[in-house]
Amino acid sequence: MNAMLSESIILPSVARSGKGFRIEFEYVQRTLRRLGTDRSEVDDLAQEVFLVLHRRWSEYDQSRPLRPYLFGVAVRIALANQRKRVREVAIGNIELGDDRPSPEEVLSDKETQALLQAALKRIPLPRRTVLVMHELDRVPVTEVAAALSIPLFTVYSRLRKAREELKLETQRILKRPKSVASCGA
Repeated sequence: MNAMLSESIILPSVARSGKGFRIEFEYVQRTLRRLGTDRSEVDDLAQEVFLVLHRRWSEYDQSRPLRPYLFGVAVRIALANQRKRVREVAIGNIELGDDRPSPEEVLSDKETQALLQAALKRIPLPRRTVLVMHELDRVPVTEVAAALSIPLFTVYSRLRKAREELKLETQRILKRPKSVASCGA
């Protein structure tokens, strides 16, 4: 799907709401990458997020922030995609993903970004979701609980465990020899 499709074609209700499609599309793309989605699938899955938003716009409470809602939809789509990929069996040519850094990663500290991505990929998705939403996107824990439809204390528990796992994974990656760390993550 083309990432630059007109917002008036795809999401007329989002365009009317005052939220910029392109800004939110970039946010959803970043979110999907942080959740471990392959670069080759990010644009398609981001489009799916906005298709869900378009279908469910009448159910969306516009008094609440849009990003936590988009995050929740992105998580569910990423989970469904992950389940689908586990079931699929590769036949014939295998398409390798593009592992080149995005412009965002090139402009920021490349090694820190790569370390964070590698460590995040090793955290199970339910805990990674809470960690990314709260720590990276700065969403309050009460909104995380509401967006993911889980109890508040589950959010706290997952957040604590994810922080521990992130610390351990980061330390483990840093202790590896440079040649292994640069090509294995």
